[in-house]
Amino acid sequence: MSYELLVCLFTLFLLAGVGTPIGYSILLASVAYLAVAGLDVALAGEKILQGFYKSTILLAVPLFIVAANIMNAGSITDRLLNFCVAAVGRFKGGLGHVNVVASLIFSGMSGSAVADAAGIGKIIIEMMTKENRYSRGYAAAITAASATIGPIIPPSIPMVLYALVSKASIGSLFLAGILPGLIMGGVLMAMNTYLAGKRGFALEEPVPLRELPAKTANAFPALLMPAILLYGIYGGVTTPTEAAAVAAFYALMLAAMFYRAISLGGLYRVFVDSARSSASVGIVIGGAFILNFIVIQEQIPQSISALLEGADISPIVFLIMVNVLILLLGCVLDATTIILVIVPLFIPTCEALGIDLVHFGVLVVVNSMIGLITPPYGILLFVINAVTDIPLREIISEIWAFLAVLIVALLAMLLLPDMVLWLPRVFGYQG
Repeated sequence: MSYELLVCLFTLFLLAGVGTPIGYSILLASVAYLAVAGLDVALAGEKILQGFYKSTILLAVPLFIVAANIMNAGSITDRLLNFCVAAVGRFKGGLGHVNVVASLIFSGMSGSAVADAAGIGKIIIEMMTKENRYSRGYAAAITAASATIGPIIPPSIPMVLYALVSKASIGSLFLAGILPGLIMGGVLMAMNTYLAGKRGFALEEPVPLRELPAKTANAFPALLMPAILLYGIYGGVTTPTEAAAVAAFYALMLAAMFYRAISLGGLYRVFVDSARSSASVGIVIGGAFILNFIVIQEQIPQSISALLEGADISPIVFLIMVNVLILLLGCVLDATTIILVIVPLFIPTCEALGIDLVHFGVLVVVNSMIGLITPPYGILLFVINAVTDIPLREIISEIWAFLAVLIVALLAMLLLPDMVLWLPRVFGYQG
């Protein structure tokens, strides 16, 4: 490891350790590297501009954020919740199931775990804790766990970022996320059923079946969004970036014209919030462009590949090692940083070992999402705490059961690649 790289890493960890936002930490650490290495500091600006100009797919990120915020502001989430309550609220642990199913549906619109947790999550936690039907910690824990499904089922902002660094097909990644997302929902609902029976949670009053068609019809336009997105991409009608624009426009039409549930003032607030969120992600991406240049300059991917090839490691062992590392990093780093900064180090080795990049990408995204609920620094735990004021210790005490079943699901995806790649192959993917 060179002296310049040591300076970069020391600066990065020092700034992050004292609470500097990770995007600024990466930028300042990269500039420190350039200065110590005797390179022109203006090179940082050049790498950022080149990265953004060459990566038009990044336009999908702010567009998906806008779509999610319009859904939240336009009462669309309320209609989806009413549909979910009517569909699965009648079973044991009913509102827990509603929580998971709502996340499955909303994940097809937002592409963001934080958007799910902060938006639909707050509403359903209030429903679950009303009249003490569920403990506050349990309601918050299953909400945080189900929000991890958001970026797995398309659209997915983390998968867009992974496609940027790996050059994998974004369409195939979107398709590959559908079955894993459903599996994650299934294991969470299974654990919820077990805990509901063990703790004797009260049954909800079932919605009469005769009301189900009306509630389905009310939510149907919103339920169409994932189908429109996937048809646009796989029907050759739109690129993934254009599909994101369609999603935002469709959400706006639903909220403003069909449901008439958003005002001009509300739309202004949506755009302001979306701009702030997009800027936060953009700063991290910009820092990652410079850091990736440093990684190439230091020939780190080649060193890792040479080390692993010399050890004669098998693809399965490599995947297990990388996933354990990402799971540990997920305790302290956000998913965007992991995907943009850490994952590119392993892409050349994946190609050398014959590991499918779509399979690897889904594992990385699922793993990064699990990291969002891993104590002590899981971001979703803090998001839920911030929007509900439920003490962190209560959330952490209840999260472990859901964390365990999600890790089991991840292990199944790792050992059974066909679980991830079956649907893309049905649509012609050759991997």
